[in-house]
Parts: sequence; C-alpha cells; structure tokens
Amino acid sequence: RISAKEFRIWSLLKPHTKALAVGLLAAIGESVAGLLQPWPLKIVLDNVLRSKHGHGWLNRWILSTAGTNKIAILELAVGALAVIALMDALCSYKESFLMASVGQWVMHDLRRILYSHIQRLSLSYHDQKQTGDLISRITGDIDAIRRFITPALPGPLIDGITLFGMIGVMFYLDWRFTLIALSISPVLFVIVYSYTRRIKQASRKVRKKEGEITSIAQEALSSIRVVKAFAREDYEEQRFEKESLERVEAGLHSRNLKARLTPLVGIVVAAGTCLVLWFAAQGVMKNSLSVGSLIVFILYLRKMYKPMQRLSKTTDTYSRAAVGYERIREVLKTDPLIRDLRRARPVPRF
Repeated sequence: RISAKEFRIWSLLKPHTKALAVGLLAAIGESVAGLLQPWPLKIVLDNVLRSKHGHGWLNRWILSTAGTNKIAILELAVGALAVIALMDALCSYKESFLMASVGQWVMHDLRRILYSHIQRLSLSYHDQKQTGDLISRITGDIDAIRRFITPALPGPLIDGITLFGMIGVMFYLDWRFTLIALSISPVLFVIVYSYTRRIKQASRKVRKKEGEITSIAQEALSSIRVVKAFAREDYEEQRFEKESLERVEAGLHSRNLKARLTPLVGIVVAAGTCLVLWFAAQGVMKNSLSVGSLIVFILYLRKMYKPMQRLSKTTDTYSRAAVGYERIREVLKTDPLIRDLRRARPVPRF
C-alpha cells in the first residue's frame, strides 16, 4: 500500500520494471531500425544505378560483400531492407504491447489506491466535495494518465536516440547542411514551449468543467424522485445546459490552441526543409554530394523534425495527464479529520 505522501507515478511503475526494461530495449531497436532504413536505397542509387560512385566505409563493405556485380549488390540492398523492416516490426510490436500492459496495470493500481483513500476520508469532506467530481477523478483523470504512459513514456527515449543518431550521420554526410537544418530548432522550441503552457492551462479548465458536469448529472439522477416530485425538470435541464455550454467554450479554446500549434510547427519545418534542399541540390550538381547521400539526408531531415512535430501533437496528452495527476494528488493529500491516536490498539475483527 502506498501512502498519499509517498505517492509518485514511479512508485506505481516499480513492480513493472522488467516489462519497462524490455519495452525500452524494443524502443531502442525500433530507433536503430529507423536509422538504417534509408541506407539500402542509397546503396541502390550509388552502386547499382551509378549516379555517382560510392565511397567511404559503406562502399568498402559492399565491395567486400558483393563485389562489383550489380545484381548481387541489388540483392544485398533488398535483403538488408527486408531485415530492417522485420526488425522494426518486431520491436514496434513488443514495445507497443508491453507499454500498453504497463499502462493498464498502473491504471488499476492507481484507481485502487485512490478509491481506497476516498473511502477512508471523513464525512465532512464528502459533504463539501461533489460526488461527480470524485467520480471524474477516479475514471477520467486516471485514464488520462494511462493514455500518457502507454504511447508517450517511451516516446522521449525513441525520439532522443533517433534524433542524436540522425544528427551524427548527417554531420558525417555534410556538416554544413546539418547546421542549416538545425538552425530552425530554437524557433521550434520557443513555439512548442509557449503553446504547451497555454494548452496545459486550458486543459485544466476543461477537466474542471467535465467534473462539474458529472456532478450535476449525478446529483440530479440520484435524486430523480425528488426532482419529479417538485417538477424541477426544467430547472435541472437549464443547470446542465449552462455547464455544458461552458464546457464547450473551454473545449473550443483548448482545441483552438492545439489547432494553431501543429500548422505553425509544420510551416517552420517546411522552411528548414526548403533551405536544406536548395543547398543540397546545388551540392549534387557540383558533384560534391551523391544522389544517394542527398536522399538519405532528406529522409533523415524529415525524421529529424518529426520528434519536434510529435511533441506538438502530444502536448494535449501530456497536458491532460499532468492535470489529472494534479487532481489525483489533491485528493490523496487530504487526510481524514478523525485519526487514531499514536498508541491506539487495533480493534479485533467482528
């Protein structure tokens, strides 16, 4: 049993460290597969179609493995592509299944802890607190945390490995184009950071309104005999409609912020891609860069920006989980007004 003061999400993840470790290893494998995917295409373009003779360690490996036979090189590239795709599929399945399993068990443990704590709070707390709001915390807020753990927990690891790996390879191919590609990163960071804070505040307001709607519905439906006895149906409908309209306004404000963020990130990413494509294409025309290297560079460039774009899209998931976590901790921090004395003796079971 975890006390309210000791409550942390990590404390709930401890029993599932083995599944987490395997899931994170699978995530690393998925990242490595993503880094390797463009290279078979480079082999075909540079060593089979002969747009420009390959050079460096990759060309030496091809010569030692398949020689100069174009069919053998093509078979090598196709086989490598199949192996990479199989590795990516297996790692993706393992990571998705294990993280979903961890998310479900954490949700179960958290729901049990929260419900047990609510059961033991004093009656005065329940008199002051709306029942629907507590139900919303047991259901909606816990599910928001589960939605964050399942897809988003390994996300930073996958994105970090992929990002640093691609930057290293891109520096190896051409450091000048890499610096051009990275020049838009500060702009992206400022945009995502500023919008993340605003979206979190909007999500907190949405969750509060959802709890109030649940409370009104629970109170009216649990007292439906009294409502009908005093002919208060119209009054209850007006109360519910008012709260629902406020929820709509809060939801539209939150959605407006999210809808702005993704296009802004897309515009900045497109500007960076255009800059790199302009200078890299000139490098190909001057024979300082092969077509295969250009394709690898462009594919890496698109993948390099994806973690930043994904961050803008997962802002909603993170905001909901953060707000849900705050609301759950608020309940768990509440202590019962009536507590046992320090040396109280346990009563025998009836």
